[in-house]
Amino acid sequence: MSDILLGVNIDHIATLRNARGTTYPDPVQAAFIAEQAGADGITIHLREDRRHITDRDLMLISQTVQTRLNLEMAVTEEMIEIACQTQPDFCCLVPEKRQEVTTEGGLDVVGNEAKISDAIKRLSLAGIKVSLFIDPDHEQINAADRVGAPFIEIHTGAYADAEDEMEQDKEFMRIRDAVTYAASKGLKVNAGHGLHYHNVQRIAALPELYELNIGHAIIGRAVFSGLAPAVEEMKRLMREARR
Repeated sequence: MSDILLGVNIDHIATLRNARGTTYPDPVQAAFIAEQAGADGITIHLREDRRHITDRDLMLISQTVQTRLNLEMAVTEEMIEIACQTQPDFCCLVPEKRQEVTTEGGLDVVGNEAKISDAIKRLSLAGIKVSLFIDPDHEQINAADRVGAPFIEIHTGAYADAEDEMEQDKEFMRIRDAVTYAASKGLKVNAGHGLHYHNVQRIAALPELYELNIGHAIIGRAVFSGLAPAVEEMKRLMREARR
């Protein structure tokens, strides 16, 4: 079985910096350290309110990243224009609400097919691969296929937030079914949201998954262990799950 890739989300390096309005810690340096520690890609979310990652961060990281840059973004005219100018390797289209602490659910592709299809076409013409962040739902997967998305990212938040083993098992089965179904339609499948050191292996073991995007858990661990060891340990757990 092939290894699964790890995309490290470094948004919360910027959150920590912005808490005091300083120039440190620097997300650019974090991206470099994560890559040196084995990250297969760097993920950042340029939110409309710029609460963590800024336009300057995006510009500098896009110029210095050595692996692949995945830009998470809302489906807005402003963000599409920024992405086309910056040309990250990947764009993951996500829903966005200003009052949310973090992305709360998957993109409603079914209800926004025309808008999302247009965004995919424009980003693709700029040479950017596009993924859609969606819930583990067949209707959303079918819609993602119809609008021409080459990648999807399955939202694992309900699995990660499950309050007991029975609920987690139920959510895992939903994810497993969705991953298998999407792969059968020819979509490349990533996953992420809420994954951490104690729940990642079950997801990483799913053979059809291409990449996991993980941020908060890694940055949280890095406070105590350092960023490089935190990335290395997550990568080790993911590789171990594929053995």
